[in-house]
Formats: sequence, structure tokens, C-alpha cells
Amino acid sequence: MTAFLRRHWLLLLLLVPAIALRVLTWLAYRPALLYIDSFRYIDNLHALRADQLDPIGYDLVLRPLLAVGGLAWVTAAQHVGGLLVAVGIYGLVLRLGGRPWVAALAAVPVLLDAYQLQIEQNIMSEVVFEAVLLGLLWLLLGWGTPGWKRAGAAGLLLGFGVLTRLVGISVGLPLLLFLVVAGGAWRHWAGWRRAGAGVLGLLVVLVPYSARVHSETGKWGLTGPSGNMLYGRTAAVADCANLHLAPELQVFCPTEPRETRLVDNYTHADLDPNWPGPLPPGADKAALAHEFASDVLKEQPGDVAEAILKDFSKSFAWTREQDPTDVPLDRWQFQLTYPQWADQSLIDLVTQQNDGVVASVDQPLAKFLRDYQLGGGYVPGAVLGIGALLGLLTVFRRKKPLDRARAGALLAASSGLILLFASAVFQFSWRYQIPALVLLPVAGALGFTTLTSASRKRLAAFPDDVDSGALDDFRGRHPELELAPLTVVIAAYNEADGIGEVLEKMPDECLGMRVDVLVVVDGGTDDTAAIAEEHGAYVCVAPRNRGQGAALRLGYHLAADAGADYIVTTDADGQYDNSELEALVRPVVDGTADFVTGSRRLGHEEADSRVRWLGVRVFAVLASVLTGRRITDTSFGFRAMRADLACSVPLNEPQYQSSELMLGVTARGARVVELPMSMRLRKAGKSKKGGSVVYGANYARVMTGTWWRGYVLRRGRTRAGRAG
Repeated sequence: MTAFLRRHWLLLLLLVPAIALRVLTWLAYRPALLYIDSFRYIDNLHALRADQLDPIGYDLVLRPLLAVGGLAWVTAAQHVGGLLVAVGIYGLVLRLGGRPWVAALAAVPVLLDAYQLQIEQNIMSEVVFEAVLLGLLWLLLGWGTPGWKRAGAAGLLLGFGVLTRLVGISVGLPLLLFLVVAGGAWRHWAGWRRAGAGVLGLLVVLVPYSARVHSETGKWGLTGPSGNMLYGRTAAVADCANLHLAPELQVFCPTEPRETRLVDNYTHADLDPNWPGPLPPGADKAALAHEFASDVLKEQPGDVAEAILKDFSKSFAWTREQDPTDVPLDRWQFQLTYPQWADQSLIDLVTQQNDGVVASVDQPLAKFLRDYQLGGGYVPGAVLGIGALLGLLTVFRRKKPLDRARAGALLAASSGLILLFASAVFQFSWRYQIPALVLLPVAGALGFTTLTSASRKRLAAFPDDVDSGALDDFRGRHPELELAPLTVVIAAYNEADGIGEVLEKMPDECLGMRVDVLVVVDGGTDDTAAIAEEHGAYVCVAPRNRGQGAALRLGYHLAADAGADYIVTTDADGQYDNSELEALVRPVVDGTADFVTGSRRLGHEEADSRVRWLGVRVFAVLASVLTGRRITDTSFGFRAMRADLACSVPLNEPQYQSSELMLGVTARGARVVELPMSMRLRKAGKSKKGGSVVYGANYARVMTGTWWRGYVLRRGRTRAGRAG
């Protein structure tokens, strides 16, 4: 039980306000909130007609719920459903390799977003659709590579999702791409069979339903009305004065100024029997509206595309704002009075028939919820955009054939974005962002997990097998070696072209002390070791390549064991100026500092990458925030420190050691000094760092992880030990 609480404490903590907010919402609006769509769902509950504006998917869920209880029971079930969706998100991210805190953050939008809470209190299909989306991710990712059976089940589930929210059909594309591409399935017959099973599962649901629509309306489709989506989108931007329209189409052109046209009004204009006005005898209203829309598309394709992209971009705004032509935002906000989307008599009739009460609002509770919502109790669209970006960036991360975290990030990101885009093609409404609260946080969490997963495992405690082998070899060649008080440690991997010049310029003496150089060759395949020995350096060879962090850790311990009092690190590529050694070492030797690092920002910098230039500054800010002290450069490799300090910090990262060491020594209260130093361009060889995005993500991971272990966990254990 203790282990369970320790692992899942953050989620459990978040569940407390999430449950409390849902209870308050349920009590504030009794028995439920009824929107325009709600009355259509309830009206079709028993007949389940296929000729309606909405398919019957939500009615299939609503009907058994209302058979058990009233509208209040339905909303209670939807609130529980929202909590279960959030827990399902948490479990999925954990299952795919995410850390508990990352998984918990992915669940926050569904747990705490006020717009999510408001929609759960509505008799609306959103929560069911969210459950469908999460179910798809679990079916495709939760139990390894999906076979044809799970692919078929995913198709069936998506089919039901389409009957719940028509926009779900857009998810068919990323679903099909996943089934075809994931794990290189397209190369094998089994992969195509899997994709075929998914498509078949989708068609098994949609084709019979479309046939039923045809039998009731005489046309093929998934809804009864012909659909005015294209007309609504084009009518809002139509430049009627300059369009070349046939006379019978002129009546479809709105008379309002373009800046005041609401897409929503034109999309549902076909519900008005008097729209659009007088038509020629026998004219097909729907066909003429479609012809009008086609003409606008031909003559104003740029205007239509601009309107769609503008609406799509609104989903990623930092705040909830609206244009005058948008669906009013207050439809999805908590109100102090009961929303009137029908005559009061109809509202009371529906609530009394199902719950035996009239609709009511508890104003104090409603005010609290409204203040929470308008005071920032929602997830900014920009955060969802970051989640989508993290998910998409995993496409640049080379992994094994089917890495489920990477596949999940791409599937969730593409599904979320295509849903938002498909909704924007129709019209913009903040309601349509609700499904993104499930998909894009999952994409962000799995993207972060993929991008920050170390390409190599964390190091075992020193000395591990590689360390022991290297130490035995070194001591066999230098059995009685005693290194100079000041020893320069250089980690090198295939640096034969540059290390010779670095060693030639290394001074033999500094501040009256002899200087020795210890080169740790990290499993290289060139002549680095031989060249280093020719230039008078001591060479320790690790039998296999593990990374700069592992090589430096080995060098720290070897130098300290061999008698070094002070350790300096520099690189083998000639980027640092050896003439600055005395200035670097002096504060450590005279006792005014325990750890000294150069700073290119305080000194001189030659940069050949704008991304790395920016990264130096971003990570300096992050380090300053984490440590509570000003740090200007976390990755400068020219450093001096006491040998015992270098060995006292647990170093577990094979790479990214510069930030791990700096945050490690600051966590121990060491006196850290930054001095202005020079950073030149690499003189030879190529950088061993990976792509900028992946390297930066891993660098941030190491920084935050080191801070957590050094500042939070270690200090917590220290306080507990003192209390004991």
C-alpha cells in the first residue's frame, strides 16, 4: 500500500479537487443542463430514428441510463465517466513508459478543466466520445502490437464514435495510417490484413447505418438532413458583389456584411422552411446551396482556406476569447441562471418527466464554479499546442521498429489535430476543443517520454563492470602511479584529429603545481589513445562506448584515487583556451570556491548554431529557477573542482553530465563560481551530440531529475533523519 501511494501520490492528490468540483457542478445545476442538442437526443430516445440531425450513438448510451434513473443520474454517470477517462489517460501513459508525474499531468485537463466539467453536466455526447477516443488508444497501444482482431475492434469502436459525433470520421485517417505503418507493417501481409480488419470494422457499423438512413430518407448518409456545412462555411466569406453567380443562386448570397456573418446561422439555415427565399418551381434547395458553395470555392479559395485556418488556430490561443462571428463562448460557461435553450415550459416538462423536479440553479455554487472557470480554471490552448508539437517531434526520433510511446504520441497528436481541423472546416466553437483534452495531453506526455528517454540506460553505481575493467587495465600499466595535485581529465571518443593540439597547449605547471593529464578513451575506434600517450598524457581505455558522462565519472574517481587534489575538465576538440587554466583553478586552490566553471556568456562565445545558442540561455534560466541562484552557463566543459567533491556527487547519466554535475554540487551546498571564459568553435571532428530537439529534451530531463533527487528527495530524507 505504501509503495502504491508513493508511486501514484500525484494522481491521488489531483483526484481530490477533481471529485470535489464535479460534486459541486452536479449540485449547482439540477437535474442537468439542457442544450439545444439535448432536446433532440431526448426526443429521439425511444424511436431511435435515423432521419435526425445527429446519429443515434449517444441515444444508445442515454437510453439505458435514463431507464435506471433520471437526468441527474445521467450527469452523475458522465462525471464518473470523466474521472475514469482521466484515470485511463494516466494508466495509458504509465503503460507506455511515462513517469508517474508525467502521466498525472496528462490527466489534469480532463480532471480539472472547467469547460470539461460544464460539458459533463450537459445532456451531450462529448464524454462518450472522449471515452471512445481513449478506448481506441488503449486498443491500439495498450497491449503491444495490435493484431487483426484488435484492429477490427478498434474499427468497430470508431464506427460507434462516428455515430456519437460525426466529426469522428476524420480519425479514420490516422487510424488507418497507424495500422498500415506502425512497426513497418506495410512490408508484410499481416500488416495489410490488420489494416483491412480495421477498415472492415468501421464499415460494419457505418454501412448498415447509412442503409437505414437511406430507407428512412431516400438518400445515403449518416444523418437525415442533407447537411449545410459547405454552404455555411462559404456563405460566411462570400464576396457577393464580385461573384459570378447564376440568377437562381443570387438568393443564397447573404445580405449581411461579411464581418458580421455567423457561420453557425448559415450552417443550420436549412432548418428554416423560409430559407433562402423564393426559388424557381421544382428547384432542389439543397442542390442549389451546394452549387452556390462550389462557385464560392472556385472563385474565393483563398478566403475559404484563410477562414478555416484562422478558426483552426483559435484552438491554440492562450486565453478563451471569441470573435463576433464565433459561436458564443458563454454557451460553454457556467451561468448564474439556468440557460434557456428552449421555452421554459419545455425545459420544465423534460425535467419533471425524468426527475420529478423543475430545472434550478444553486447560485452560490454556480458563482463559485463560474469564478473558477473565468479565473483561469481551464487548459490554455497553447498548452494543448505544445502537447501536439511534442507528439509530432517524435517523428525525428529513431527508435526500434514499434516503440509504443512514440507510436502513441504520433497517433494521439495526429488524431487530435485532425479532429480540431475537421471541426474548423465546419465552424469554430470552443465545444469542439473538448476531445483535444484527451488526445493532445496524451500526445505531449508520450512525446516528452520519447524525446527524453535516454538512448542509453542510466549508469550503475561506480564502479560498474566497464569501470572495473578499465581500472584494472590502467593499474596494470601504471601500478605505482601518483598523479599530480592538479590533474586535467579529458573524456575522448574518436578525437584523434584534435586531441594532439589540445595536449600540446596544456601547461606543465599551474600555480606552482605540476599538471598531469588523464585522458579517458570512451571505447573509441581510432588512434585517440595512442596520440594522447605520445603527447605525455596518461590514458585509461573503457572497453566500450557509454558516453561522456560515464567517461568523466571514471576519470574523477581514477584521478582522486591516484592522488589528485584538484580536478580540471576540458574537451578534446580544442574549444577551450588552455591559457585560462590558471584563472580557472585559482579560486579552488585559494579556498574561495569549491567548484569553478567558465561561462561563455560572461566571456567570449563563437556559435555556429542558433538553436544551441538559444539552448544555452534557456537552460541557464531553468537552472537558475531550480537552484535559486544565478547561473549563466550550465554546459561549459572547462571546469575546476576539488577532487573529493567530484567523487561525492552521484553521477548516473551516461550523457548530459555537465548539468547533472552542476546541479549536484549546488544541491550539496558547494560554493560555485562562474568566470568569464572563451568558447571557440570545434577545431576538429564532429559533435557527438544528437539532434537539437532530442538533445535539448534530454538535457532538460536530466536537469529536472537531478534537481528532484538533490533538492527534494535528498533534503527530505535529511530532514526525516534529523527528526528521527
